[in-house]
Amino acid sequence: MQSEAVGLLEVYGLVTAFAAADAACKAANVTIEAFDRNRPANADAEIPLIMLVKLRGGIADVRAALDAGEAAANQIGGVILRHMIAKLEEGSELVLGISAL
Repeated sequence: MQSEAVGLLEVYGLVTAFAAADAACKAANVTIEAFDRNRPANADAEIPLIMLVKLRGGIADVRAALDAGEAAANQIGGVILRHMIAKLEEGSELVLGISAL
């Protein structure tokens, strides 16, 4: 099985994550691998929820999806970072679903 590229888009807030994922999937032939949330257990109300959107597809599709998702996210809550992995190492496949919603 040929490994697909993985796109990672970390954003502020669940609504921002949904909007980014929607834009990404409409812009390119990608699938949503998972949504992860990150909020420290001892965080007070001032710390926003951080979401990681994980996308999967061909390299060009993931790149286009990240561009569209980033643009959508920046209109709502903002982007913390984006990253693309062109080809995962064999063992890395197992950790993609960790902490997924």
